[in-house]
Amino acid sequence: MGEAMKMTRPDAVPDFAALARSSRAFRTTTRALVGHVPTIAITPVADGRTGAYESNVAGTWRMVEKVYDLITRHVALPDGTPVRVVVAPEIVYGARTAALAQAYYAEQGVGANIWLSRSWAYSDELMGACMGVGSTEWPQAAYGLNQTDRPGAVWLKAFTAAMDEKRRPIFCIYSPDLEDEKGPLAPFVATRLIRFARAAAAVLEMRGKNYLSVGGVSMGIIGSDVRRNLMQHYLGMGTVSYDMVGVKGRMDRGLYDHEELERAVAFMRRFAIDFGGGKRPLSNEGLLRECCKMTLVVRDLMVGNPRLADAATGRRQGFTADVEFAQGCNAIAAGTQGQRQWTDLHPNYDLTESILCSSFDWNGFRAPYVVATENDSKNAIGMLAATLLTGAPQLFADIRTNWTPASVKKATGIDVSRLIPRGIIDKRNSGAGALDYAINPYALVKGAPPDIASLWASIRGDRKLQDRLIAEAVKGTTYRAAILEYFPGDGLSSHYRTPGGIPMTAYRYNVVGDLLTCSVVEGETVELPKKVADHISRVTNETWPESYWAPRGMTSFEYMSRIGPNHDANSFGLVGADLITLNAMLRIPVDMHNVPADDVFRPTLWDRFGGDDYRACAALGPLYA
Repeated sequence: MGEAMKMTRPDAVPDFAALARSSRAFRTTTRALVGHVPTIAITPVADGRTGAYESNVAGTWRMVEKVYDLITRHVALPDGTPVRVVVAPEIVYGARTAALAQAYYAEQGVGANIWLSRSWAYSDELMGACMGVGSTEWPQAAYGLNQTDRPGAVWLKAFTAAMDEKRRPIFCIYSPDLEDEKGPLAPFVATRLIRFARAAAAVLEMRGKNYLSVGGVSMGIIGSDVRRNLMQHYLGMGTVSYDMVGVKGRMDRGLYDHEELERAVAFMRRFAIDFGGGKRPLSNEGLLRECCKMTLVVRDLMVGNPRLADAATGRRQGFTADVEFAQGCNAIAAGTQGQRQWTDLHPNYDLTESILCSSFDWNGFRAPYVVATENDSKNAIGMLAATLLTGAPQLFADIRTNWTPASVKKATGIDVSRLIPRGIIDKRNSGAGALDYAINPYALVKGAPPDIASLWASIRGDRKLQDRLIAEAVKGTTYRAAILEYFPGDGLSSHYRTPGGIPMTAYRYNVVGDLLTCSVVEGETVELPKKVADHISRVTNETWPESYWAPRGMTSFEYMSRIGPNHDANSFGLVGADLITLNAMLRIPVDMHNVPADDVFRPTLWDRFGGDDYRACAALGPLYA
């Protein structure tokens, strides 16, 4: 056998004897969640003919540099980790250069790709040569330059047609106006590149992570029936089930960081707290400490805690260190059942959910966790998607009441027809709303960008803005004792009133049989006259957070009628277009939206189905099925 044909062993042969003698330990990672940082490739292509190739080299690499700079500046994970961007080793113009790119991408852990060209390249032949670049799971886009002497559009349309025929969805990016190669990227092109990159990063970040189900179905709510196969097939996520008795067991055994508990209790005392009157199940101090313990336990179950594996910490704090219990579930999202098996006996999870879903706690400003009330896993999917797209915390809400101007006037005598001509929805959850919604984040940043992801990146990068956000949210929130009629075990619910005039997008994931769908409606919060808001709060529930919201272009009654379940979730900003793009990548049809047609960005394959989202998604099937 020739030298080139000999089998070679891996560079590093495992020391199996040493592995057999080793003891397990908690392996720390740079990020709380274990997984490869989402990595996007940029693959430039060109005509390989001598002369044609050489005349395009400099201009093509300038295009690559602009796209590279754009994505690295504007796309990051919620914890601020930049999305990785890698570039093909050379311009691809044939089968071997494509194979070299693919080999490099495999080494780098690439999971999404942007093709680009400023001129003609061999479309289907190139596609055939590059079939190995990526997989059917990769989100892919193609950007062709709009110029007269360099017909990037000719390549772009030929290439996307080839992808359509091969059932490989690809997003087509092309400026409606002629581009100036000497200037920056056209705003239209930049917007679509960022939208694609953020959605692709979200797809990659959730893949391989888990949903943690703390408990089971809450009060018969279908949303809390966790559908394991749907999580796997549509999102690439696993599901971990953890009985609530395990939470109580950890609390009773003291399996949490006791030093952090003291910090948590001290921090929570900064809030105004109404512990209620009359006979209560626990003392004021006892209730606050129990709620803080629950918060630590749920967080540790999600992402782990190395201190729980440390024997010295255990001896000092009075618990038995346990490596297995310290690991957590690598859960990127979670839900807590609470009602009723837990809340009939113990404090509810309102404080836990409100703190974890916020952008801060006793350890300072941080990325929000995704924790769904009543274990509503379908709502958690939306909260996860929007968190990954924006970096910002999400608001879990009951779609509590539809108020029309006539209803308000009848109840209060106040005419609000000019303020809310189409009515409002009272979004009021059982005290578990993220505390950031007590303030208007756009008011924090001078000259705030309308794009919530950019706004949140500004806050994430500025300690003074973070401190101001925390101070204002604490000042605007009161924790109130639970209504014992509903929560015999008591609890502490966050209460605030969301300011008006904030752009806010509502969304909800729904299940029909084995089909996952999504509803997306953009709108704005409303500042009601104080007398009106006070009346609504008094006749509804004064202990829970309240956010009054009006959908754009439809009546509040239409929204109430068409949205699926009793819960929705909400994001600061107008993020409907981003959610539509993400859902197209995951092959989840959108059953209702009010996003302007010009902002809808889906793969070209959708046009071959007449723009019918349902037909395209049905033909392709879920991304991981």
